[in-house]
Amino acid sequence: MNWLITGGCGFIGTSLIKNLLEQGNEGIRVVDDLSVGSRSALSAVAPHYYEGSGRLAPGDVQLLVADILDEEMALAAAEGIDVIVHLAANTGVQPSIADPRNDCLTNVIGTLNYLEAARLGKLPRFVFASSGGTVIGDCAPPVHEELVPHPKSPYGASKSAGEGYLSAYHGSFGLEGVALRFGNVYGPGSSHKNSVVARFVRRAMAGEPLEIYGDGRQTRDYIFIRDLVAAIRLAATTPGVGGKVFQIATGCETTVNELAEMLIPILASRGFDAQVRHAAPLPGEIRRNFADTSRARELLGWSPRTALAKGLEETVDWFLNDARQ
Repeated sequence: MNWLITGGCGFIGTSLIKNLLEQGNEGIRVVDDLSVGSRSALSAVAPHYYEGSGRLAPGDVQLLVADILDEEMALAAAEGIDVIVHLAANTGVQPSIADPRNDCLTNVIGTLNYLEAARLGKLPRFVFASSGGTVIGDCAPPVHEELVPHPKSPYGASKSAGEGYLSAYHGSFGLEGVALRFGNVYGPGSSHKNSVVARFVRRAMAGEPLEIYGDGRQTRDYIFIRDLVAAIRLAATTPGVGGKVFQIATGCETTVNELAEMLIPILASRGFDAQVRHAAPLPGEIRRNFADTSRARELLGWSPRTALAKGLEETVDWFLNDARQ
């Protein structure tokens, strides 16, 4: 298969590319504007990548430096491609509150550009990175695919719009689009992420307290990066799942306080004396979130394999090794 991965220089993108190259001679084209991801992150998993276009050969990794708002580039990038994995986005609740217009342009129009490229190129599959909790908003968990969205933030609204367009392109044009609602993703390779696990580890390594917003009793569902990559691959290749939405998480509800309590002894065993400090709660954040992943288990044959404690240990060790290089 030839893969087009938008946002492919980021945390999830480079993890997917690493897995694809380990598993076979897939052709990979990356579109990234390098605003968050970097050439160095891509070269760490694909040292022989090259910049430019042209026909993909097995094992090739091409990088096109471009904005996903460039619709002509989207059409060109989709040539010769079998599946688009659309990861590029304005990510996070707080950035969307700070600049809702930019969030909308990037996440709605950027997604539309690549749906159009898939439609016009008659691509057989499109995988869209959505968000587990922010699309639905506050509800009594577990979150599942049949709940009506009530997003609390512009980010949740823009991801909900992306899911809507994916459904419309399936219904109107037959595009085999699959939306994956990611839980809180963590793991090796997340050094530039502003997610809570990465932020906690960075602060501990800098000798700063682990800062928790609010009382820390808000809950999330933490999914390890390798488990997430496995779900993306299945969503890209499993027949008969076009038009579906899947929750990709663990089904385990963990408070931020519990997360800190798990991390502190791991950090201590590596020589870091981490303390906790509470700060004011942030606007737009949901209170409770964990997911029912039964649809992914039944239709994709997917289930998470990595326990949180094991994943946290591997993540901390990766951060330490990365700091030494």
